[in-house]
Amino acid sequence: MKRVALAALMLLAVVVCDALAATLEGRVVGVSDGDTVTILTAENRQFKIRLSGIDAPEKKQPFGAHAKETLARQLFGQPVTVEWSKTDRYGRILGKIEIDGIDANLEQVREGSAWVYTQYLRELPAEDRKLYLEAEREAKSERRGLWRDTDPEPPWQWRRELREHRTHGG
Repeated sequence: MKRVALAALMLLAVVVCDALAATLEGRVVGVSDGDTVTILTAENRQFKIRLSGIDAPEKKQPFGAHAKETLARQLFGQPVTVEWSKTDRYGRILGKIEIDGIDANLEQVREGSAWVYTQYLRELPAEDRKLYLEAEREAKSERRGLWRDTDPEPPWQWRRELREHRTHGG
């Protein structure tokens, strides 16, 4: 009896997780930075999308403009599909953006325009984790994009230092 109950509970968990996942389709009408875009749906609704699993340099960081440019070149004006299941504290949809079946998040990492956001790595499907980490290793070894810098500062570290500087009166 316990096995049947456990199997039923596991099945319910899979169904609930699938039910929480959603797909959004639209055209990219804005690129804020190297990991955030705005899409416009066929219903004329705009959504801000934060690319999940990656973190691009901030605008004022070295390679921030490069990251925004590579994302814009890849997505601006294009129809995309967003796979998502949650929003962040700013109300942005966290999702994987696909264009013609290509993972735009992965391409940002591959181009050296973003880091894999290791703090949230466990939230990605196992296959994406593997692909993203391999793409980052490859970009780093081939010194693409931000990896041309000898010691690039990850954006999460840059943001933390900025907060500490503001807090301690700098």
